[in-house]
Amino acid sequence: MNDVTGLYTIGQLAQRTGLQARTIRFWSDSGVVPPVQRSEGGYRLYDAEAVVRLDLVRTLRDLGLGLDAVQQVLEKRATLSEVADLHVKALDAEIRTLKIRRSVLRILAHRDSSTKEIALINALARLSARERQQIIDDFVDRVFADVVDEDATLVAGWMRDLPSDLPEDPTSEQIDAWVELAELAGEESFQQTVRRMVLSGEENNRLEYGLNLRPLVLEHAGAALSRGIAPESTGASLILKRIIPDDLPAEETAALITWLDMVAEPRVERYWQLLSILKGQKPSPPAVPAFAWLLAALRAHR
Repeated sequence: MNDVTGLYTIGQLAQRTGLQARTIRFWSDSGVVPPVQRSEGGYRLYDAEAVVRLDLVRTLRDLGLGLDAVQQVLEKRATLSEVADLHVKALDAEIRTLKIRRSVLRILAHRDSSTKEIALINALARLSARERQQIIDDFVDRVFADVVDEDATLVAGWMRDLPSDLPEDPTSEQIDAWVELAELAGEESFQQTVRRMVLSGEENNRLEYGLNLRPLVLEHAGAALSRGIAPESTGASLILKRIIPDDLPAEETAALITWLDMVAEPRVERYWQLLSILKGQKPSPPAVPAFAWLLAALRAHR
């Protein structure tokens, strides 16, 4: 401190606060700690309040606040509480990004990925919740376009049902699931397959029938699969009767075979499984193999 003026030079402030002179000069140039006057030689001079101000700036900077935010606090344009709350939210977003990046690296560490796949995984994992939902919404909008069937509308809602965001610390399985789901939704052949199913459902209204049939298929056809009973065998004929009535008219049987041929689609089932994984739920056991067994049995015996 100058004994005559009672003011500090930058060098004296550095000695007093333990900060480097170039840091104080930078903060001064930024307007965070302005000088109160200049000496005859043009040196910047600071009062005792600058010491307190520098201590506060250092504390806030150590906490990660930017100089703009620090200046808002010092100039009372924003309270420290408001700035701290905004900074907490920013840190939360940064932490989440780092956790997703860690999850992506964890995936890459356990498999030999191409440069293209690495870029895709990273890009998709870093999308916002709104951007992820938009990918699924675009897919559903395309396959359900101009379909007004009530059952189809219900299914469309189910197919849009993504979690609002990836978990804070997503597992490798969830990152993998999201990447696979985005790729699946973008496949033109998959879109066409689901579109055919939607249009068929509008015409035949088989959603309710399929939901009622599913438990029987899983119970009987699933058991036949696990026991290794071939759908063309004599024993399969008896099992078939427990699922499909023996007296089902030929025309209805033919329609059922056509419908089963379309719905026994592994990629559609995989879509539902991926949604479950993203929600943190355990996917249902695969049903497509049992439906495929039923389809083969129907063709062999009816």
